[in-house]
Amino acid sequence: MKLVAGNSNLPLTEKIAKYLGLELTDSIVRTFADKEIYVEIKENVRGDDVYIVQSTSYPTNDNLMELLIITDALRRASARRITAVMPYFGYARQDRKPAPRAPISAKLVANLITRAGVDRVLTMDLHAGQIQGFFDIPTDNLQAAPVMVRDILEQFDNEKVMVVSPDVGGVVRARSLAKRINAPLAIVDKRREKAGVSEVMNIIGDVSGYDCIMVDDIVDSGGTLCNAADAMLAAGAKSVTAYITHGVLSGGAVSRIVNSNLKNLVITDSIGANEAVLTAQNIRVITIAELFGEAIKRTAAEESVSDLFN
Repeated sequence: MKLVAGNSNLPLTEKIAKYLGLELTDSIVRTFADKEIYVEIKENVRGDDVYIVQSTSYPTNDNLMELLIITDALRRASARRITAVMPYFGYARQDRKPAPRAPISAKLVANLITRAGVDRVLTMDLHAGQIQGFFDIPTDNLQAAPVMVRDILEQFDNEKVMVVSPDVGGVVRARSLAKRINAPLAIVDKRREKAGVSEVMNIIGDVSGYDCIMVDDIVDSGGTLCNAADAMLAAGAKSVTAYITHGVLSGGAVSRIVNSNLKNLVITDSIGANEAVLTAQNIRVITIAELFGEAIKRTAAEESVSDLFN
């Protein structure tokens, strides 16, 4: 078994390698002056089971091209099986046609990865579960819930907690986590009466007196999260903490979170954290390295991956 690192999230890759007791495969992944990507695998991988760890996060297109070119290099080097380990799958939010003549970019990216020569995909908390069906190869969609549950039980010991979905679309994810920690569930009903008018947040459920835990797959601008926190506090919640799998945090999101009424935002390291995130007083990063390390180990041994979440 070999582990190859792309440049998107080297700290996570190193943690996974440490968990597996492996050295990273010697390789060169760099760019020329005109931003073309160059890859060279410096050791023999003929007949090996190779895992490429690469999130397609910002800069999304560069990281995606890195993944495709590394895959091509490994395929031409006669690797036996190539698995793309993508903790964060970019383009996942473009999973349907929202308007006439719009693309379904998630399907296009799935096709690119498959045609490049990837034999299997390991990813986590896809924005929409049906994206697994966009791939014509085996795809495991891991869940961050076990890692989050462990952290919640440590941070909210004996507290009166309630799990909250920040929108109607995330109810299934929130209900699953609420069941794991035996907590009640509430939902934020978000409505915008017309363009240019602020969103109206209605809370479905009584959050009064509870420490609320919002759960979602992606936080990008952070606006909805902060507005939902304000609405819950106005409804009598004691505190609001958000547990989000993928911290995209684009634009002024970090500043918005820091200056919000959120007690804490907890994200995983599926996307490499920048300096602003690491120094933010109310943003905390938890690692998914052991989860992915165990999934890789089980995949290599042809054992069940789903047992990790039972």
